[in-house]
Amino acid sequence: MPRLLLLILLSGPLSLWGSKAYFDWSPTARKAYGKTIQLRFTEAQGLLDQLEEEEPSNLVRIHIENYLDFFRVFINEDHDEFQRLEKNKDLRLQQLKNSPSDSPWRLYVQADIRLQWALARLKFEEYSTSFLEVNKAFKLLEENARLFPDFMPNKKDLGILHAMVGTIPDGYKWAVQWVSSMEGSIAQGRGELEEVIEYSRSQDFIFEEETYVLYAYLLLHLDNKDQEAWRVIRESGLHAETNPLACFLMANVAMRTGRNDEAIDLLEHRPGGRAFHPFPYLDFMLGIAKLQRLDIDADTYLQKYLDQFEGRNFIKEAYQKLAWHRLVEGDLKGYRANMEQVKKYGYTVVESDKSAQQEAEKGEVPNGSLLRARLLFDGGYYERARQVMQAVSEKLLFSTRDKLEYRYRYGRVNHALGKYELALQHYANTIELGASGPWYFACRAALESGRIYESQGKKAEARAAYQKCLDLKPEEHRAGIHQAAKAGLGRLGK
Repeated sequence: MPRLLLLILLSGPLSLWGSKAYFDWSPTARKAYGKTIQLRFTEAQGLLDQLEEEEPSNLVRIHIENYLDFFRVFINEDHDEFQRLEKNKDLRLQQLKNSPSDSPWRLYVQADIRLQWALARLKFEEYSTSFLEVNKAFKLLEENARLFPDFMPNKKDLGILHAMVGTIPDGYKWAVQWVSSMEGSIAQGRGELEEVIEYSRSQDFIFEEETYVLYAYLLLHLDNKDQEAWRVIRESGLHAETNPLACFLMANVAMRTGRNDEAIDLLEHRPGGRAFHPFPYLDFMLGIAKLQRLDIDADTYLQKYLDQFEGRNFIKEAYQKLAWHRLVEGDLKGYRANMEQVKKYGYTVVESDKSAQQEAEKGEVPNGSLLRARLLFDGGYYERARQVMQAVSEKLLFSTRDKLEYRYRYGRVNHALGKYELALQHYANTIELGASGPWYFACRAALESGRIYESQGKKAEARAAYQKCLDLKPEEHRAGIHQAAKAGLGRLGK
């Protein structure tokens, strides 16, 4: 096999350049790309084979093949598959380095391939290599922008990188050495993506849907514009009823913007069948969404995810959420049995799995009423959450954690209902009581205080709150909360 790979590497450019190489989004290439992002991998591969036969010198095929590999790795989370497909990356980059230097696609496709593999590496905790890939991609994109300043695909990738570069949490500061050459801001990235979207409205732009998705995620995760993010994803042209990937993206934004019922509707009507690559995570999402509505059948979908998924992530969280489902149904024995499974299975790569592991190891059973309020709040059922909270007597809460969550949860509910002064009072109480504790409540309360002050135009107070958030070091959810606080500081500027 090594000799075969070497032969391909050495002979590839000679056979490819028998006729002049080029980049062309021909009808067949467009169909192959479309099938790929619809997760119809068998059909996509057939079209790629056709493209190789009919247009052997068209390098767009290499780009689409990398999309196909990326989605397989990202969805399956199979480390053996990751290692096997990763070898394709170097072969493709080698071919692209010898492609026509007068094409803006030459450096862009190299950069995009590196970005896709950087994201895939995060699934397997290859953080240093991932950040190094991002840094190399950024340099390629910057050089391409100098050579071809009006090339829109370039601005698509640079836009999200410019927006994210200043939000790396302190826990990942070791990675700054890999991205030291990168500069940017949320405002810069947003402006670049808006320029690409405006361009796509009048031009036939192959990456139009991708750009809308990136823009929506920037608004949601970095710019604190939840409602605008939902509007953008709805206008994106994504069709959740025919595309599982589109369903995932739209349902994700719906769940994060308090539209749980819409997320459930999207997920329940997603396409399925043998034509599509299996995507068990959609069952996980549906189980979470139903749990947040306190549906009695939420466990069905969480268990289906556990039965079907052979990857690494969200295993511990799935067992934790099964445990919560049992607890809100009054089954303490079932709660404890599932928390024991948390200890045995899965990995602690993503924040939610780490949190599940911590809950299992500590052995502290959540207060049932506070848990119901939390779930309803997370689903956007704010009035129902308020009613649950009103039935809770603080005097009957004996643990420090429960007292802290009570104040924090009341703050979040009042915040969501637009009662900002009450929310700020509860947040201040949470910070006062919990600043030195291991829980995330005080840190998140500081973040949410900053968001209220920012929305009111009180920049000094907002900046102080965001900094307070960064000063607190909870054991739970620290990276995600700190990234949001850094994004807040970035929005405020100097």
